[in-house]
Amino acid sequence: MPDTVIVRYTTRPGRAEENERLIRAVFAELAEQRHDGFRYVATRLEDGVSFIHLATVDGDVNPLTSSPAFQKFLSGIEERCVDPPVSVRGTPVGRYPATP
Repeated sequence: MPDTVIVRYTTRPGRAEENERLIRAVFAELAEQRHDGFRYVATRLEDGVSFIHLATVDGDVNPLTSSPAFQKFLSGIEERCVDPPVSVRGTPVGRYPATP
């Protein structure tokens, strides 16, 4: 069964653009590597400073753990945030469309 991690946090005023730029770098790196069994979505919420990340790993390897761009994103995350990242795990009960 896939493992899903959901993370939510709020950046400091003036740091959301930097945060988004770092996230986009992670996606650019992932696009070059093409990992099967891995789905990742990062969303900036309508307040402009809050973010939600949803990662689903269907296999043994989460490519974020070895990603230089993701490590760069993580460095300084606490300083960029008013509300630090809170992570919860879950198991998908449904998905649409049914195939990735």
